[in-house]
Amino acid sequence: KLEPPESQISKLETDPLSPMEESEEKERGIMGQKQEDEGTCREKAAGMNTQNSTPDIEEVRTEPEEKGMEEGEMKKEMEMELEAEVKVELCQSGPGLQMSFIRGTDLFGYVGIEAVLDQMRRKTMKVGLEFNIMVVGQSGLGKSTLVNTLFKSKVSRKSCTPNCEEKISKTVKLHSVSHVIEEKGMKMKLTVIDTPGFGDQINNENCWEPIVKHINEQYEKYLREELHINRKRRIPDSRVHCCIYFLPATGHRLRPIDVEFMKRVGKIVSIVPVIAKADTLTIEERQEFKERIRQDLAANGIRVYPQKEYDDDPEERILNDRIRESIPFAVVGTDKEHQVNGNKVLGRKTKWGIIEVENVAHCEFANLRDLLIRSHLQDLKDVTHNIHYETYRVRRLNESNMNFSELGLSARPLENGTADTSESESHL
Repeated sequence: KLEPPESQISKLETDPLSPMEESEEKERGIMGQKQEDEGTCREKAAGMNTQNSTPDIEEVRTEPEEKGMEEGEMKKEMEMELEAEVKVELCQSGPGLQMSFIRGTDLFGYVGIEAVLDQMRRKTMKVGLEFNIMVVGQSGLGKSTLVNTLFKSKVSRKSCTPNCEEKISKTVKLHSVSHVIEEKGMKMKLTVIDTPGFGDQINNENCWEPIVKHINEQYEKYLREELHINRKRRIPDSRVHCCIYFLPATGHRLRPIDVEFMKRVGKIVSIVPVIAKADTLTIEERQEFKERIRQDLAANGIRVYPQKEYDDDPEERILNDRIRESIPFAVVGTDKEHQVNGNKVLGRKTKWGIIEVENVAHCEFANLRDLLIRSHLQDLKDVTHNIHYETYRVRRLNESNMNFSELGLSARPLENGTADTSESESHL
C-alpha cells in the first residue's frame, strides 16, 4: 500500500470550521490582544514609578523630624502595651513562676480588691479596740491632767475617784481605770494605769519592781489564755501597750532613778519620756535640757519608742527619725479653756499671757498626741504583741522542765468549755 504525502495528511487533520467556530476564534483573538495591551500598559506604569521614586524619597527625607518622633513614641507605647499583656499571660501560665506582681493598670477591669479595707474597717468598728497606757512619775508632775488632756475627757484616776486621797503612799501602788470612748462610731476601751508613790520616798531602791511585776503578770495572763485547749475567740488584752515616763523639769540631766527605771522597763514595754510642766523652762533651757537627756539615753543604752531596729519601711523610718529628734516631748497639760482672739483654746493662764497647749510654738503636746493616738497607736499594739510579748513567751516556754502544771493550767475543762482559772497568780 502506498502512504499519502504529509501535505495530504495535514489537510485531512484540519477539517474545515463551521461558521460558529470561526466567530468564537475571532473573539478569542480579540481578547488576547486586549490582555497583551493591558500588560504593556502596566509595565510602562511600573517603569514610570521607578523613575519617579527617587524624588519622593528625597521629599520624605526633607520633612521635619517631629513626625518621626511621634511615630516612634506611638510604636513604643504599642510595644509597652503588648509587653504588659505578655507579662500578664506569662504570670498566669508560666510553670516556673511562683509569684507575680500585676498592677492595676494591667487589669482588664475592676476586681474589687480595695474593698477589703472597707471590710476591715467595718469589722474593727463593730468589735472596737483596746489600748492600755501606763503613766509613771513623781506626784505633782501633772500625770492625771495630761491624760485628761490627751483624750479630752476625765479618764484619770483622780478624776474618777470622788474622795481621792492626796497623801503620799508609803509603797508603790497600781490603780487601773477603764473607760469606753466612742468617736464617730469607733469604740475604744481605754485603760489608764496610774502608779502613785513612785519616786516619792527618801529611799527609792527597787521602787520599779511592782511596775515590772504588773507588766509581766499581764503577759502571763495572756499566755495562759493562749495555752488553753478551748481558747476564747477573742482574748481580752490587758497588756501595757505604752508607758509614759514623766521627767521633772530640772534643767540638768537624768537622775539615777530615771536611768534605772528606763533601763529595766524599756526591755519589756515601749517607753515614751516626756518633760512635765515644760512651761517652767524657757525655750533655750528646754532645748539644752532635751539635748542632755538624749545624750544620757544614748550613753546608758536606754531604748525608748520608736526604736530604730523596728523601722521596716523607708517612709516610716523618715517619720520616726523626726520623732526621735524631738524626744523627750516637752508638754503642758490643762483642762481649762480660755479665749484667744475670739476662739476657745486649751491653755494655762499666767501673768505673762496664755500658754496654748495645742500650739506647737508653745509646747510639744500636739506631737505627743499625734504619736500616741493618730499615727502610732496600732504600731504600739503591734510592737507590744510581736516584740515584747513574744520575747516573754519564748523565755517562758524555753525554761527548763516546763510543763502545763507550772503554768497553773487545769487538765480538765469546765462544763462551759473554759478552763479552770482558780489559780490567778503568775509564776515569775
